Amino acid sequence: QVQVVESGGGLVQTGGSLRLSCVASGTIFKIVSMAWYRQAPGKQRELVASINSANRTNYAGSVEGRFTISGEKAKNTVHLQMNSLKPEDTAVYSCNARLWTSSGGGALYFTDPWGQGTQVTVSS
Repeated sequence: QVQVVESGGGLVQTGGSLRLSCVASGTIFKIVSMAWYRQAPGKQRELVASINSANRTNYAGSVEGRFTISGEKAKNTVHLQMNSLKPEDTAVYSCNARLWTSSGGGALYFTDPWGQGTQVTVSS
């Protein structure tokens, strides 16, 4: 079984910075990509940033230039450095991993576990 756990959320003033971390653990054969999503109250969940096994990154237009996603492959970990935060960045941020794992019998299968989410609140 694979688990994804986020950390690093909190309360920050406008213009401040926060760093989120996400760790995938368990039986992991290969991580294809990891991504951060966010969901604000009353809004749909949206992709914030993603990084794949080739270290190719992708960002939502609203965070481009302010947020940076980076990975530590050996630790199955990704970080999201968030700078110049705005009140509209307030949301629950969740990490998603797309990866290959194996069952007890050894067969490989693809799965995409989610973390429990971490609250980011930016005060004006």
